[in-house]
Amino acid sequence: MSEEQARRSVVASKTTLLGLVKHAAFVEKVWFDEAVRCRTRAEIGIPDTPDESFDLDDADTIDSVRRSYTEACAASRRATAELGLDDLVRGNRRGPLPLRWVYLHVLRELAQHCGHADILRERILVS
Repeated sequence: MSEEQARRSVVASKTTLLGLVKHAAFVEKVWFDEAVRCRTRAEIGIPDTPDESFDLDDADTIDSVRRSYTEACAASRRATAELGLDDLVRGNRRGPLPLRWVYLHVLRELAQHCGHADILRERILVS
């Protein structure tokens, strides 16, 4: 897929294939850097809202966004390496949550966005 295709908007929202991957990196950081490590979004350097996490900058490329996502996942694994599934994480606005809940929530969100990506990819490739 080309850079142009990855940025192409084919739905009314600002959701693009590249934006979905950028948002997935945001999700990793929200749940594993903010919620697990108790760091603020300002400290992490991520947007205040999920909607903003889909915004693409001129510097965002397939390689840079993929690298950001891969690095966020590696940081998530490091943040949880010493935790058990029933350990509570305390940095989320909902209050303390078991790590198991966080894993399932992130998995659900990623699965949902994979469905979105599949639809976008199909629309782009047939246009």
